[in-house]
Amino acid sequence: MPTILIAESGSTKTDWVLLGATKRPIKYKTSGINPYLQTSFEINALLSHELKLKKYQPEQVFFYGAGINDKKKTNELKGILQSFFGTKKVEVKSDMVAAARGLCHNEKGVVAILGTGSNSCYFNGKTIKSQNPSLGYILGDEGSGNHMGKRVLRYFAYNTFDEELKPAFEKAFGDDLNVILHKIYKEPFANRYMASFAPFLSEHRGHYMIENIIEDSLNEFFHNHILKYRESWKHPIHFTGSIAYEFRDVIQNICEQCNLTLGKIEKSPLKGLLQFHQLD
Repeated sequence: MPTILIAESGSTKTDWVLLGATKRPIKYKTSGINPYLQTSFEINALLSHELKLKKYQPEQVFFYGAGINDKKKTNELKGILQSFFGTKKVEVKSDMVAAARGLCHNEKGVVAILGTGSNSCYFNGKTIKSQNPSLGYILGDEGSGNHMGKRVLRYFAYNTFDEELKPAFEKAFGDDLNVILHKIYKEPFANRYMASFAPFLSEHRGHYMIENIIEDSLNEFFHNHILKYRESWKHPIHFTGSIAYEFRDVIQNICEQCNLTLGKIEKSPLKGLLQFHQLD
């Protein structure tokens, strides 16, 4: 087996796994890589500072990531990776392909990503056959961490939180709205920052306001995305991402209400993705 480096990247973090160099896979972690949000210089700097492969040299690189939706961005990132790793055998695919391969393998299914951002597609067992557009963290990303984070912030800013949740929010994040707005509008990676408020929901499950935020956000995702695929009533619907995994009980309830067949819910598609490449 050749030495293969597989990367599965979201907007927040990237998981790297090296296969074939030793008996067991070697795992690495770096910050997220997104060619829409980072320049070539920034991506190169990130790789140089955070990814230390030491003596190992991959013969092939498979990179799956967010923000890889057009040919220009794909080729730009491919060139960066070819230069950094010193190999021409580099394949760059979207995080949606990673999720589809990791969760479906060679079976048909509807696949959803709910992490920092959100996305979905119908996978026919070989390729992505149809995909609803992802409008990003400003216009879309329904059901994602940053979408839920926005709702948390609005509940705080508009003084909607009650006497239990408002002090809890202020203890966790401070009470200066100007500081929060500066980080959103003046500092980089606003999507990551807004998603950082989503864990507040996990910590206060059971409160009706918290449950409303979670359910409203996920219902919006189903309405705008999952229910737009005719295949949703024919094949299982698989989910991956930190938000999907954390609120899997809500996802299961919505699937039951809509008479949909729930498939796998995985925090990451990486395990299945490794199996896909080892069996390929």
